[in-house]
Amino acid sequence: MSSEYAKQLGAKLRAIRTQQGLSLHGVEEKSQGRWKAVVVGSYERGDRAVTVQRLAELADFYGVPVQELLPGTTPGGAAEPPPKLVLDLERLAHVPAEKAGPLQRYAATIQSQRGDYNGKVLSIRQDDLRTLAVIYDQSPSVLTEQLISWGVLGADARRAVQHEDV
Repeated sequence: MSSEYAKQLGAKLRAIRTQQGLSLHGVEEKSQGRWKAVVVGSYERGDRAVTVQRLAELADFYGVPVQELLPGTTPGGAAEPPPKLVLDLERLAHVPAEKAGPLQRYAATIQSQRGDYNGKVLSIRQDDLRTLAVIYDQSPSVLTEQLISWGVLGADARRAVQHEDV
Protein backbone atom coordinates (compact mmCIF):
# COMPACT_ATOMS: atom_id res chain seq x y z
CA MET A 1 0.00 0.00 0.00
CA SER A 2 1.45 3.36 -0.98
CA SER A 3 2.19 5.81 1.78
CA GLU A 4 -0.18 8.39 0.27
CA TYR A 5 -3.01 5.85 -0.04
CA ALA A 6 -2.47 4.72 3.57
CA LYS A 7 -2.69 8.34 4.73
CA GLN A 8 -5.90 8.91 2.75
CA LEU A 9 -7.39 5.70 4.15
CA GLY A 10 -6.35 6.81 7.62
CA ALA A 11 -8.01 10.19 7.13
CA LYS A 12 -11.25 8.43 6.17
CA LEU A 13 -11.02 6.19 9.24
CA ARG A 14 -10.42 9.21 11.48
CA ALA A 15 -13.31 11.13 9.91
CA ILE A 16 -15.75 8.26 10.52
CA ARG A 17 -14.56 7.83 14.11
CA THR A 18 -14.83 11.53 14.93
CA GLN A 19 -18.22 11.83 13.21
CA GLN A 20 -19.40 9.18 15.65
CA GLY A 21 -18.04 11.18 18.56
CA LEU A 22 -15.48 8.56 19.51
CA SER A 23 -11.96 9.12 20.77
CA LEU A 24 -9.35 6.43 20.13
CA HIS A 25 -9.80 5.33 23.73
CA GLY A 26 -13.57 5.38 23.18
CA VAL A 27 -13.16 2.92 20.29
CA GLU A 28 -11.21 0.60 22.55
CA GLU A 29 -13.85 0.85 25.29
CA LYS A 30 -16.82 0.46 22.95
CA SER A 31 -15.22 -2.57 21.30
CA GLN A 32 -14.39 -4.05 24.71
CA GLY A 33 -10.70 -4.18 23.77
CA ARG A 34 -11.18 -5.74 20.34
CA TRP A 35 -9.83 -2.56 18.72
CA LYS A 36 -6.81 -1.20 20.58
CA ALA A 37 -6.45 2.58 20.55
CA VAL A 38 -2.80 2.34 19.51
CA VAL A 39 -3.65 0.10 16.52
CA VAL A 40 -6.55 2.24 15.29
CA GLY A 41 -4.37 5.33 15.73
CA SER A 42 -1.60 3.79 13.65
CA TYR A 43 -4.13 2.93 10.91
CA GLU A 44 -5.37 6.53 10.99
CA ARG A 45 -1.86 7.96 10.69
CA GLY A 46 -1.05 5.59 7.84
CA ASP A 47 1.80 4.11 9.87
CA ARG A 48 0.40 0.60 9.79
CA ALA A 49 -1.16 -1.30 6.89
CA VAL A 50 -4.66 -2.63 7.44
CA THR A 51 -5.71 -5.92 5.84
CA VAL A 52 -8.91 -6.14 3.84
CA GLN A 53 -10.36 -8.44 6.52
CA ARG A 54 -9.55 -6.00 9.34
CA LEU A 55 -10.86 -3.07 7.30
CA ALA A 56 -14.15 -4.93 6.76
CA GLU A 57 -14.34 -5.67 10.48
CA LEU A 58 -13.63 -2.04 11.35
CA ALA A 59 -16.29 -0.86 8.88
CA ASP A 60 -18.75 -3.24 10.54
CA PHE A 61 -17.78 -1.92 13.97
CA TYR A 62 -18.41 1.67 12.81
CA GLY A 63 -21.61 0.61 11.05
CA VAL A 64 -20.58 1.93 7.64
CA PRO A 65 -20.10 0.25 4.27
CA VAL A 66 -16.46 -0.64 3.54
CA GLN A 67 -16.46 1.62 0.46
CA GLU A 68 -17.01 4.62 2.77
CA LEU A 69 -13.56 3.97 4.21
CA LEU A 70 -11.75 3.68 0.88
CA PRO A 71 -10.05 6.77 -0.56
CA GLY A 72 -11.38 8.11 -3.84
CA THR A 73 -14.77 6.39 -3.60
CA THR A 74 -16.80 9.54 -3.04
CA PRO A 75 -18.03 11.55 -6.03
CA GLY A 76 -15.07 13.58 -7.21
CA GLY A 77 -12.90 11.84 -4.64
CA ALA A 78 -13.16 14.66 -2.09
CA ALA A 79 -16.77 15.22 -1.14
CA GLU A 80 -17.47 17.31 1.90
CA PRO A 81 -18.19 15.08 4.90
CA PRO A 82 -21.73 15.20 6.24
CA PRO A 83 -22.22 17.60 9.11
CA LYS A 84 -22.17 16.26 12.63
CA LEU A 85 -25.53 15.75 14.26
CA VAL A 86 -25.17 17.64 17.51
CA LEU A 87 -28.10 17.91 19.90
CA ASP A 88 -28.28 21.10 21.96
CA LEU A 89 -29.15 19.60 25.35
CA GLU A 90 -29.70 22.99 26.96
CA ARG A 91 -32.43 23.80 24.42
CA LEU A 92 -33.81 20.28 24.64
CA ALA A 93 -34.43 20.83 28.36
CA HIS A 94 -36.82 23.67 27.45
CA VAL A 95 -38.92 21.65 24.97
CA PRO A 96 -42.12 20.36 26.63
CA ALA A 97 -41.76 16.75 27.79
CA GLU A 98 -44.88 15.66 25.88
CA LYS A 99 -43.01 16.52 22.68
CA ALA A 100 -39.41 15.75 23.55
CA GLY A 101 -39.75 13.00 26.17
CA PRO A 102 -38.55 10.15 23.91
CA LEU A 103 -35.61 12.23 22.67
CA GLN A 104 -34.69 13.27 26.23
CA ARG A 105 -34.69 9.63 27.38
CA TYR A 106 -32.67 8.54 24.33
CA ALA A 107 -30.10 11.29 24.89
CA ALA A 108 -29.85 10.40 28.59
CA THR A 109 -29.18 6.77 27.65
CA ILE A 110 -26.38 7.78 25.26
CA GLN A 111 -24.88 10.06 27.91
CA SER A 112 -24.97 7.23 30.43
CA GLN A 113 -23.31 4.79 28.01
CA ARG A 114 -20.57 7.28 27.18
CA GLY A 115 -20.18 8.64 30.69
CA ASP A 116 -20.61 12.08 29.09
CA TYR A 117 -22.51 14.43 31.34
CA ASN A 118 -21.37 17.85 30.17
CA GLY A 119 -25.05 18.71 29.68
CA LYS A 120 -24.51 21.18 26.84
CA VAL A 121 -24.36 19.18 23.61
CA LEU A 122 -24.42 15.56 22.51
CA SER A 123 -23.20 14.19 19.18
CA ILE A 124 -25.37 11.47 17.69
CA ARG A 125 -24.92 9.20 14.69
CA GLN A 126 -27.19 9.01 11.69
CA ASP A 127 -28.24 5.57 12.96
CA ASP A 128 -29.42 7.27 16.16
CA LEU A 129 -31.47 9.70 14.09
CA ARG A 130 -33.03 6.81 12.15
CA THR A 131 -33.88 5.07 15.43
CA LEU A 132 -35.45 8.25 16.78
CA ALA A 133 -37.43 8.63 13.54
CA VAL A 134 -38.93 5.17 14.15
CA ILE A 135 -39.76 6.11 17.75
CA TYR A 136 -41.45 9.32 16.57
CA ASP A 137 -43.09 7.50 13.62
CA GLN A 138 -41.63 9.98 11.14
CA SER A 139 -39.08 9.91 8.36
CA PRO A 140 -35.57 11.04 9.35
CA SER A 141 -35.92 14.21 7.27
CA VAL A 142 -39.28 15.15 8.86
CA LEU A 143 -37.88 14.50 12.35
CA THR A 144 -34.79 16.55 11.49
CA GLU A 145 -37.02 19.49 10.51
CA GLN A 146 -38.92 19.13 13.78
CA LEU A 147 -35.70 19.08 15.83
CA ILE A 148 -34.43 22.14 13.93
CA SER A 149 -37.71 23.95 14.67
CA TRP A 150 -37.29 23.13 18.38
CA GLY A 151 -33.76 24.58 18.22
CA VAL A 152 -32.28 21.23 19.23
CA LEU A 153 -30.39 20.65 15.94
CA GLY A 154 -28.65 23.18 13.72
CA ALA A 155 -29.99 23.83 10.23
CA ASP A 156 -26.90 22.21 8.70
CA ALA A 157 -28.25 18.85 9.93
CA ARG A 158 -30.50 18.84 6.85
CA ARG A 159 -27.50 17.88 4.71
CA ALA A 160 -26.87 14.82 6.87
CA VAL A 161 -30.27 13.34 6.05
CA GLN A 162 -30.80 14.48 2.45
CA HIS A 163 -30.10 11.02 1.07
CA GLU A 164 -32.44 9.29 3.57
CA ASP A 165 -35.66 9.89 1.65
CA VAL A 166 -34.28 9.68 -1.88
